[in-house]
Amino acid sequence: MRRRADTLAVLLSLLGFLAAWLVAVRVFEAMPHIEDEMAYAWQAEVMAAGKLTLPSPAAPKAFLVPFVVDYQGQRFGKYPPGWPATLAIGAFFGLRALVNPLLAALGIWLTYRLGKKLFSETVGLLAAALTLTSPFFLMNSGSLLSHPLGLLLSAAFALAWLDTWRSDKTPESPAVNGAGFRSWLPLLVCAFSLGLLVITRPLTALGVSLPFGIHGLFLLIKGNRQTRLRLLVFAAIVLALCGLLFLWQYAVTGDALLNPYSLWWEYDKVGFGPGHGHTSGGHTWQRARINTNFSLKVGRHDLFGWGGYSWVFLPFGLLALLWQRNWKALMMAAVFPSLVFVYLFYWIGSHLYGPRYFYEGLFSLILLSAVGIAWLAGWPVRSDSTFRRSHGWWMLRPLGMTVLVSLLLGINLFFYLPARLGGMHGLYGISRERFIPFQTEQAIALQPALVVVHPGTWTEYGGLLDLQTPFLDTPFLFVIHIGENTNALLAEAYPERTMVHYYPDEPFVFYKAGQ
Repeated sequence: MRRRADTLAVLLSLLGFLAAWLVAVRVFEAMPHIEDEMAYAWQAEVMAAGKLTLPSPAAPKAFLVPFVVDYQGQRFGKYPPGWPATLAIGAFFGLRALVNPLLAALGIWLTYRLGKKLFSETVGLLAAALTLTSPFFLMNSGSLLSHPLGLLLSAAFALAWLDTWRSDKTPESPAVNGAGFRSWLPLLVCAFSLGLLVITRPLTALGVSLPFGIHGLFLLIKGNRQTRLRLLVFAAIVLALCGLLFLWQYAVTGDALLNPYSLWWEYDKVGFGPGHGHTSGGHTWQRARINTNFSLKVGRHDLFGWGGYSWVFLPFGLLALLWQRNWKALMMAAVFPSLVFVYLFYWIGSHLYGPRYFYEGLFSLILLSAVGIAWLAGWPVRSDSTFRRSHGWWMLRPLGMTVLVSLLLGINLFFYLPARLGGMHGLYGISRERFIPFQTEQAIALQPALVVVHPGTWTEYGGLLDLQTPFLDTPFLFVIHIGENTNALLAEAYPERTMVHYYPDEPFVFYKAGQ
């Protein structure tokens, strides 16, 4: 059964890759749609060339790239390096759209492994299947956002933590205290996963690690010398990787303590009060509650696509944990609420791609739901339990749950998911159709061209940025119209290019400067 379950989990992971790739190319057309994605794509291309910054161009405000900062003559993205560096691997090989689908497949596999370790193979497979069909999961897996990498690192950290400090082993057990590399491998995976999460999404790393940190304090107090040594090694590795974040800040700004977020928006800080958030009074608890409630309301629909009832099995899953006294699973279950708590301190909410600031805790909700379903159905929820044959009226229990869950999955797959993904296609009017005018003979005859875009909304300009590289060496360079003085400066800086004015509401018309 074990080999069969693992094989099914691999198949579900491969289906997850295929589904995420289809979302990436069919829904999002393998291109950025929101400011974060545009900045990540820019950073990835720069890193793929082995650089962190580029010299600022002439009239940098005209060469607007959202969340890409010009500071002291250098241009760089505001985001920590973890995700752009990962995306850069795909960009280097021209396979940018495959990165998140691959990470999504690994995320499904690790969710299965967590379910198998904490509960049973049945729960693990249920969790993998629920993840595969989750609109929340698929939307983010097809995007260019950092969350699929964050989910992978979070799940790897949780799984490795459980392997590092197994409660079913005594402190003197060779499996725990062995001196060989294999005995230290889970600890190394645990530490590197959390450290890489820090340099990818620092606030998320804090939220994910809090429940495990409480367990770590208990081990530090109650554990033996070997346990304390392992905790110190773990902490040293994580802190060393945290240092990379400050090293990166020094490399791009010249000041290790200067967060590039504040160079784009001075108020983009974690905390409460004036200077935190764009309102005059700053971030408040009331605003935090409003943001969080709205994000969770969206999440109730996007988690499984069951209308407002995606959370319906969570209470039963929690009850099953308590009934079975599965204390190890409580750390896993606490990750999602821990993320909700830490993001109370951030001034903006998230809802467009679902409550994505909480995405790295997705396995918490998935596993709790899966164990709730299994417990209600009478299926195994412990590794030492097996399926029992039901008789009489008791046969209705697993049959009823099978019918109910199948019905809910059908509602999502045939109704909610197509509508939700369909609403994301051409988000903000950005699509590859916008590229067609620049593939005409008239446009090609203008190359190399400096295109001054006169947009009605900034996305009419931002949607064209995927046609140029950060190195400004493509046939078309796009700048946003600021004024005639800036246009004159640009004409002087790029004399070899034909300056044309472009109005997105007249997509096939190009006006040469001076006409």
